[in-house]
Amino acid sequence: MTLFGYGKTTKAIADRFGNCKIYDDKFTAFSSDKFGNEFYPSEDFKPQNSNLEVTSPGIAPSHPLIKSAKNLISEYDLFAKKMPVSIWISGTNGKTTTTQMIGALLQDIGAELGGNIGKPLAKLNEDVPLWILETSSFTLHYTNNAKPNIYILLPITPDHISWHGSFRAYEEAKLKPLAMMEEGSVAIVPKKYADTKSLATIIGYESASDLADEFGIELEKLRFDEPFLTDALLALSVQKILFDRLDYEKINSFEIGEHRVEKILDHKGRVWINDSKATNPDATIAALKSFKDKQLFLILGGVDKGADQRELFEFLSGLDVTIFTIGKNEKRLNDLAKEFKIIAKPCSTLKRAVKEIDLLHTENSIAILSPAAASLDQFESYAKRGEEFKERVLTIDRAN
Repeated sequence: MTLFGYGKTTKAIADRFGNCKIYDDKFTAFSSDKFGNEFYPSEDFKPQNSNLEVTSPGIAPSHPLIKSAKNLISEYDLFAKKMPVSIWISGTNGKTTTTQMIGALLQDIGAELGGNIGKPLAKLNEDVPLWILETSSFTLHYTNNAKPNIYILLPITPDHISWHGSFRAYEEAKLKPLAMMEEGSVAIVPKKYADTKSLATIIGYESASDLADEFGIELEKLRFDEPFLTDALLALSVQKILFDRLDYEKINSFEIGEHRVEKILDHKGRVWINDSKATNPDATIAALKSFKDKQLFLILGGVDKGADQRELFEFLSGLDVTIFTIGKNEKRLNDLAKEFKIIAKPCSTLKRAVKEIDLLHTENSIAILSPAAASLDQFESYAKRGEEFKERVLTIDRAN
């Protein structure tokens, strides 16, 4: 078996099967390990010597390895015949929280979580009754055989445009499972996609109330507000489909994870919000809606992945907001701020942004890291970015 890239997905496959030939840009010479896996520079790949290639999902279609492959499949396709009943969750924002909520509701039946969060498929137990898989557009792009029994699709907004080449291509990847699903399967999708051709039963929604009406969910029994209310409703919808029950107590006990609208209080009692997981404009807009009546100090910036930021700035223009820009797209953000007449302070780094906000922040304002961009220009991950933000907020006295 040939593997493209040596990340979490392909490492797990190599560990499980052994005797794989692995090609990665970071390899400069041949090497091998005790499991019989062989490691080569990417340029050494010869398609005529390979009868099956499995790619790391993050490798773009434009990469020479992908272009030269003749027998390319995804991680999902590799396990298609061994996959138990599966629920796939995708969309632009909220899929991690929705996946985790579904997992919390179904943990008592032995369901396992994996895919884009938790374990790669090669480490999941094939003997459990159910897999719950957070599924990225990258994986869906390369998947042509595997299919879910239940597909949960959150709203699709521009993201990963540089990887897919266009928003339409990104959107098509997210909709791809619908064409492969079989009779008896169910898809819950934004209403604009409800007429997509599929053998599955498709249920469309536009709002939280649509989902509540469709599945008989009593909104007043839920403790969540947006952006998490829709996630909770989708999770309950899955429970209703599978077991015809709604466990309000269990869903209400679910705690939202770190780095998504996470509230922090500094030593002065001022509110700071860690929303580092907001890596695209739509996620930032969703977070800010909860604070639209407050004075806001917003940290923006990073790698914007080709997403258009203008809709975000149109939204910001109606708020009492000052922007503190960091990262690779800082100049573009400052140019937009000037165009939309929004106060912006170039800070370059997160450290500097926190220091600048500290001088202005009061007990009545909200300071929020919601970057609308990926983190990889300055951080290992959005989680590392969020951790640094929290550390700097909680040590403001020493930092200054």
